[in-house]
Amino acid sequence: MELYRWLSPEAVKILLVLFLSFLIGLEREEHKAAAEHYAFGGVRTFPLIGLIGYSMALLSGAHLLPLTFGFLVIGGFLALSYWHKLSSVEDAGVTSEMSGLATYLVGALVYYDHFWIATTLSVTAVLLLELKTVLEKLATRAAPGEILTLAKFLLLTIVILPILPNREFGPFHINPFKTWLVVVAVSTISYGSYILQKLTKGRGGIVLAAFLGGAYSSTLTTVVMSRRAAHEDHPHLFAGGILIASGVMYIRLVALLALFNRHLMSLLAFPFLILAGLATAVGWIWSRRPDVRVDAVKREFEPNNPLELMAAFLFALLFLAMLVATQLTVTYLGRAGVNILAAIMGVTDVDPFIMGMTQAAGSLTPLKVAGAAVLIAAASNNLMKGIYAYSLADRKTGTQSLALLATLAALGLVPLLWI
Repeated sequence: MELYRWLSPEAVKILLVLFLSFLIGLEREEHKAAAEHYAFGGVRTFPLIGLIGYSMALLSGAHLLPLTFGFLVIGGFLALSYWHKLSSVEDAGVTSEMSGLATYLVGALVYYDHFWIATTLSVTAVLLLELKTVLEKLATRAAPGEILTLAKFLLLTIVILPILPNREFGPFHINPFKTWLVVVAVSTISYGSYILQKLTKGRGGIVLAAFLGGAYSSTLTTVVMSRRAAHEDHPHLFAGGILIASGVMYIRLVALLALFNRHLMSLLAFPFLILAGLATAVGWIWSRRPDVRVDAVKREFEPNNPLELMAAFLFALLFLAMLVATQLTVTYLGRAGVNILAAIMGVTDVDPFIMGMTQAAGSLTPLKVAGAAVLIAAASNNLMKGIYAYSLADRKTGTQSLALLATLAALGLVPLLWI
């Protein structure tokens, strides 16, 4: 810091404590002026609390007992303040008193040279205090269960992932950390699409639903759109939307390959992006073709929570099963066996198989063999989605969807000529 040349380190720390404490106190002073009842603290009280925290940390040194005693004393005064507030208003909040405790800690943190933590704590406190109305509106607008969904996402990513061992076990080289990292990556992409669909609920039509649904699950989107198409008379619109969802699937796969196997991504990124661009462009153009009915079709499909814990554990088990099956197939059946397995897995969800290929490619499986398997699995999945559409939708939509997805599947196999 440039001030160290002109002032002693202690003077700089005291100025920082005063500034950060004054920042919190200024916000509380504004709140106090608007309040019609007793409110604790302002631009003088909070800097004093910060200075007391700094002073107690100075007296404590390496021993935390004086600092803890000071914290308890300040907490006692704040408790008295809150009790007095309750006597004048029934629904009194405790935000100002908690801000006083945070200010005390800011002073102590500055003394121990934790400048970044002290500044972050102060700025965060001011933001939380100032954004009270916005945060309360957000809480009331959040649908029931959405906070639980976010908690599940944090459980999957921040809680479970760091405690798993990052080393290989057994003859199949199972790595618990990488296995769960795959679950986290797939869940994150699905959760991101889920959030976007929630934010755009009631807005946009079938095309927007196709784009967002393709990132969530192109197979599920195809099934839902096909069932709805059976009751509508918009074959071009729904067939185009189904094709768009499958095009977005290729973008999703490129993102997952980039996260887990850059060499495999480099091999497949170009054809996958071409297929994605072609499918989304043709799908959009096809959806714009006139149908018999001209009335607008509103979006109805809203996805279920993609972060059910049982689903995450099931995906992990499927991923491990695909990893083991792939290694056994490579060992005993060779490339032909891997291609057959890829075609079979395309009938269901291709993510576990493709993620297994990212772990095997370049080590247990030659890179080109793994690349060919991913292409076959994606093409098989597109063909199967066409069969789903033909079976579930009305005849016009089903026929168009099957033709479009069968063409996309055939084009998806063209890169096998040079891989």
